[in-house]
Amino acid sequence: MTPLYIGLMSGTSLDGVDGVLADFDSAGGALRVLHHVARPFDEPLRQELMALNSPGDNELHRAALAANRLAREYAQVSLALLEQAGADRSQVVAIGAHGQTVRHRPLEFDGTGYTLQLHNPSLLAELTGIAIVSDFRSRDVAAGGHGAPLAPAFHQAVFADPDHEVAVLNVGGIANLTLLAPGRDALGFDCGPGNALMDLWCQRHLGRPYDAEGAWAAQGRVLPELLSSLLAEPWLASAPPKSTGRDLFNPGWLDARLSDTTLRPEDVQATLCEFTASAAAQHLRMLQAAASTLIVCGGGAYNTQLMGRLAALLPGTEVIDSGQRGLPPLQVEAAAFAWLARQRVLEAPGNLPSVTGAQGPRVLGGWFAA
Repeated sequence: MTPLYIGLMSGTSLDGVDGVLADFDSAGGALRVLHHVARPFDEPLRQELMALNSPGDNELHRAALAANRLAREYAQVSLALLEQAGADRSQVVAIGAHGQTVRHRPLEFDGTGYTLQLHNPSLLAELTGIAIVSDFRSRDVAAGGHGAPLAPAFHQAVFADPDHEVAVLNVGGIANLTLLAPGRDALGFDCGPGNALMDLWCQRHLGRPYDAEGAWAAQGRVLPELLSSLLAEPWLASAPPKSTGRDLFNPGWLDARLSDTTLRPEDVQATLCEFTASAAAQHLRMLQAAASTLIVCGGGAYNTQLMGRLAALLPGTEVIDSGQRGLPPLQVEAAAFAWLARQRVLEAPGNLPSVTGAQGPRVLGGWFAA
């Protein structure tokens, strides 16, 4: 068997960890996902990670303990992948695990800013006996970039079409967009909230973690005034490179735009779904993109209402999920971190300066030996 890599992803949706076991063709570096494991966070960990997105009491202590818990979750997923495959840990070159982003403020305050991911890669190495590649974003930030999104380099490697312009939309907690045009540098940036606000509203009113298939949103109607208020957010009109997170699109941001308490909750949900779709569509129009296909990945690809609204807002563009291109939506970001770990092993760049705004290509990630 060829050398293996594990990629782990816990994103801004805060729903849990997705992991893949992957190998790469030695000749062309083509990715093949062998196994996928998803492990949901228990509610106390999810709540703590959510709380740590905002300033709070004794947060350094709490963050350190949450990082330990997260490393243990990562270890459980990694070991489950090996068990599924009947593989030995010695076959795995490295685990790529970037941690849980809780603050993302690149280029701010002192001109460099910071991006902060909770993780304890040393503990993960101890628990798995496998080398860890972590801290992928900070080198790009140190080089004057946003450190995000990192997925476009991977999107370019697996989804680019030599004959057609293709766009990739990852809808996690935050949505990011990649534009791949033959003969041109890839473009990519965060384009607004993905599932974060929809999930928040669903949890608040239905007590459910998310709106399965967008069924609740489909019961409501879009509120034009509220939608206009949401789309008036200045960040949406800013030019790339750009990135965002729960630092901006958080409960306080939404509540400040919901002064009318008589709105039907399902109508607000329908409007939040439309907001996510409209923000992505507007960014594609802003770039004057001529993408023949929009490939959607992340949990949002399973939101039937969202996929329908994207198709309606982008006539002439085929809207498909990434599974139709060989990589199921919930595997894409985990696979991206397996790919980024391999880039680190090869001492090859993992960023795209045309995406992040960094001063040049950089090898990303710190190495924690087994």
